[in-house]
Amino acid sequence: MLAPRIKAHGRAFAHIAALHPELTAFRRDLHAHPELGFEEHYTARRVVEALKVCGADEIHTGIGRTGVVAVIHGRQRQSGRMIGLRADMDALPITEQNDFAWRSSRPGMMHGCGHDGHVAMLVGAARYLAETRQFDGSAVLIFQPGEEGFAGAKAMIEDGLFDRFPVESVYAMHNWPQMRPGTVGVNPGPMMAAADRITIEITGKGGHGAHPYLTVDPVLVAGHIITAVQSIVSRNVRAIDSAVISLCAMHAGDMAAFSVVPGKATLVGTVRTFSPEVQEMVERRLHEVCSGVALGLGASVHLNYERIYPATINSGPQARFAGDVAELLLGEDHVERDMEPSMGAEDFSFMLQVKPGAYLRLGQGGEGSCMLHNTRYDFNDDVLPLGAALHAGLVEQGLPLAPAG
Repeated sequence: MLAPRIKAHGRAFAHIAALHPELTAFRRDLHAHPELGFEEHYTARRVVEALKVCGADEIHTGIGRTGVVAVIHGRQRQSGRMIGLRADMDALPITEQNDFAWRSSRPGMMHGCGHDGHVAMLVGAARYLAETRQFDGSAVLIFQPGEEGFAGAKAMIEDGLFDRFPVESVYAMHNWPQMRPGTVGVNPGPMMAAADRITIEITGKGGHGAHPYLTVDPVLVAGHIITAVQSIVSRNVRAIDSAVISLCAMHAGDMAAFSVVPGKATLVGTVRTFSPEVQEMVERRLHEVCSGVALGLGASVHLNYERIYPATINSGPQARFAGDVAELLLGEDHVERDMEPSMGAEDFSFMLQVKPGAYLRLGQGGEGSCMLHNTRYDFNDDVLPLGAALHAGLVEQGLPLAPAG
């Protein structure tokens, strides 16, 4: 197997680059055995096996159901400080369409978001930190289940994660195919949007399509609601703020009953925002617009607004620190410190609501690379040593050894 083609500076990268074949094999094994949220039993076992080989001082399982936490102590522990590093473990309910040897062996599941790579990078960092221990304090390595819609971070926190491991800050990174390999992005503020789910249930009066005057057509009401809600962002959200409302699915009637007006219609969609104030305003306006449209057309409506994930907001000092660590590793030209936020969502947001920290993006794209959640996606193994070294750098530079003497 070829050595990694990405070059970086520092002792940690050189050390971990020698482990590249092992990390690649480990990552590809996880890719071939994907598991959905809170079902990561094989993944958790493989992680525990790897952590034992690494020489982790403590390994804790079953946190947040299938989560794993490892603790590695530094050469010195006088500071009593702890830094947390997090990797997500779960896959997606997608049928993979790749044909390489390590493609998914489980129908209807695949690692289409690179969490297999995230786990491998954190295992690589564990191996280096345990072998060198060039820091003062403890590194807490968090292998989190259920990021893809299951709020696994929240489950781990509710299961006592930060009570048992009181880290002073916590960091995570996510591969980003839209950035070239050997680059890192961070922002001292918003990184990912809040993700909310909306379900709009419209009740009308069904009847014969030839006599619509005897009905209250919920399909017509749905059409007006679809159009009307798009005015909320354009006419209620300030241009300098951000919000997205997308109605992504509709169900009404029976496709075989071409002349039957149904009695009900349902719309499902998502709202994405960064600001709590904008989020609250959008929720309020959705209720008002949907109710007003339905009332005007003689129907009734029920809107269920679910707040799924909060916005992922980096802490300023930790984001700047992470940028400094990345710059020492890669050079100033390869670090974007004012990265444009994404309207996607991430449940690391729950951890950032409890602890200061930062969420980074690790470039892994190139010619022919696929965006996340694509049936032909695969993690770029070339970036494994880089991501592992970046994790390790956050610990070594965040918990520096006291000067000798």
